[in-house]
This record gives sequence, C-alpha cells and structure tokens, in this order.
Amino acid sequence: MRPITDISKVLEQYGVYLRIEKGLSDNTARGYATDVEHLVSYLRSEGISPENADGVALELFVGTLKDLGIQARSQARIVSGIKSFYKFLQLEGYTDGNPTLLLPAPHIGRHLPEVLTVDEIDQMLSCIDMSTPEGIRNRAIIEAMYGCGLRVSELIGLRLSSIYADEQYIIVNGKGNKQRLVPISPIALELIANYIHDVRGTMTIKKGNDDIVFLNRRGSALSRQMVFIIIKQLCELAGIRKTVSPHTLRHSFATHLLEGGANLRAIQQMLGHESIATTEIYMHIDRTMLRDEILQHHPRNRR
Repeated sequence: MRPITDISKVLEQYGVYLRIEKGLSDNTARGYATDVEHLVSYLRSEGISPENADGVALELFVGTLKDLGIQARSQARIVSGIKSFYKFLQLEGYTDGNPTLLLPAPHIGRHLPEVLTVDEIDQMLSCIDMSTPEGIRNRAIIEAMYGCGLRVSELIGLRLSSIYADEQYIIVNGKGNKQRLVPISPIALELIANYIHDVRGTMTIKKGNDDIVFLNRRGSALSRQMVFIIIKQLCELAGIRKTVSPHTLRHSFATHLLEGGANLRAIQQMLGHESIATTEIYMHIDRTMLRDEILQHHPRNRR
C-alpha cells in the first residue's frame, strides 16, 4: 500500500478512470468527483486520510447525508461514487482492501448501459480511413474490442505473445490480473495481422513495449484516453449521437451475443465476470428491447 501524497492528483486520475475505464459521461464523472471531494473534506475534518478510512468512518459520512436532508436517490449516487473511488484506490495500490464492500445505500433501481446497434457499429467502421497507418490500427482496435468484449485496459495491455492465431484465441489480463481465454474471430485476427505487418513492423518501438500489440506513433502503448478519443471521433463521423465510450463496445458485444441466442454463462466467461449476477444486466436489456418492440409493433398498441 502506498500513501496518498497529493489528493488533488489522485482525484484527477480518478476522473480519467471514470470517463475512460468506466465509460461515464463528463457530467456524471464530475458529479462523482465532487461527491468524493466532499468525502475527503469530511475525512480531513476527522483527521483521517482517505486511504486509511474504514467502513465505520464511511458509514458515519453517509449518515451525515441523511441528516442534511439529502434525498435517497442522491444518497445512492454519492455512495456509488464512494464505492467506485475505493475500487480505484485499490486498483492503483493506495489501499490493500476495500472498506466500502458492506457500505449500505438506498436501492434506486438499475442503470442500463448505452448500447450500439449492429448498424451503428458498421457505420463507425465505414468511417475509418484504411489508407492511413492510424486507420489500419484503429480498424483492428474496434474489431478486437467489439469482437472480444474487451475492457479498454485489456485492449491496451494486449500482447503479441497472447495471440494464438491458429487456435483463434487470445489470452486477456482482466481485473485483478486474472487471465482468461477469449475466442477471436478470423476477421479480427486478419486485421490485427495486417496492422502488425504493415504498420507496427515499420515502427521504432520504445523499450518495454516490444510485446504490446497496439502502439501510438511514438512506438509506445496506447493510453486509455487515446482509445476514448478514437472511438468518440468515429462516432462523430458516423453521426452517432449516443454517449459512447470504449465500454459501450463491450456492452454492445454482450447484448448482441444475447440477442443472437448465446448462453448467459458463455457471455459471463467471455466478459470475465466473477458473478453471473453482473452479466444478468444484459438479460434485462434484452427484455427491455423486447418490450419496446412489442409496444411499437403490436396492433393493439399502434392506435
């Protein structure tokens, strides 16, 4: 565990994590960051640094929200932000454990993630200029993320030594450094192979990045921010007005598999979810789409 020496820098890094890794909108990310700032201020008044706060200290903070008359929905959002913040601190090595695991919050219902249609994915791909090195790379990136359901951290950490083209599998390093085997399509493999041969093979690669698949112009691994920018720009070119992030491709991957008849357990393994309950949100999305289709097309609802 390492101490927090500059909380403002940590909060800035947390904001990037929310937008890129979690796929939250700028407004939502700012809201979470503001809520965490309130928590940090409260802990400071109690003489507690964020990385040393325990569950009792956090419950006392949540208790003050109710005393201030903050509505249950807002309380739930704040608790959600706190949990996200401590998950981030744990991932970055600032805490050994997560004191928010048993932190209670009002139940407000489930947020359904944004999903792209297959046509919208195709529109994004059609906007890529394959005559440029960046276009060749970006096409391979989109195919890998959408075709394998990868998190952005898993994409930028993908290694050449983890691609088994003959078997059509890749090894992915997921959350908690847990590895999983993920099938990859022949199309994605061909695009990655073309990128490696035509683009990557002509680059001067910086030391330490020799085994990383996707690189920037300077020969270094891509950042999360860069992948976010690539996807955002493609959506703008395609005229897609949804709030889209790298995580949207992962949600779309899972939803389209379910719509195509894939088993929920298989999707769970592909996504690397420890609990089937996490994957079941896509079942809810599928039911929601079914409901919308019925309401839109059933003759008794078209009057």
